[in-house]
Amino acid sequence: HVQLVESGGGSVQSGGSLRLSCAAPAHNYSSYYCMGWFRQAPGKEREGVGAIDNNGRANYPDSMKGRFTISKDSAKNTLYLQMDSLTPEDSATYYCAADWEYCSRGFCYPSCRAGRETRSGYWGQGTQVTVS
Repeated sequence: HVQLVESGGGSVQSGGSLRLSCAAPAHNYSSYYCMGWFRQAPGKEREGVGAIDNNGRANYPDSMKGRFTISKDSAKNTLYLQMDSLTPEDSATYYCAADWEYCSRGFCYPSCRAGRETRSGYWGQGTQVTVS
């Protein structure tokens, strides 16, 4: 039973910052080749925010570059998402995930990229971020 537990969500004013955390059991954390963040706003499709592989290399969709930073602390088995210059459009439930399959043009395969379409993987319950 894998548990990814997000924390750090809340309400913030436009222009502010938040840092989300995602804690994983030690034995799972060390086995993941990829971890990342996704978000979903009410009435909208889920979208990828960014991903980081087990070598610490992060990548982001073009729409997320510049304001979001993913990092890991292996000593704490924790994944982070630093969010800066937040706008109301960033309001959503943010999910931590690990080892999903990236899907493109109908094909799904293991790839450390946080795209719109994914399959399987391990997911947290989400943490709400509200920007006003």
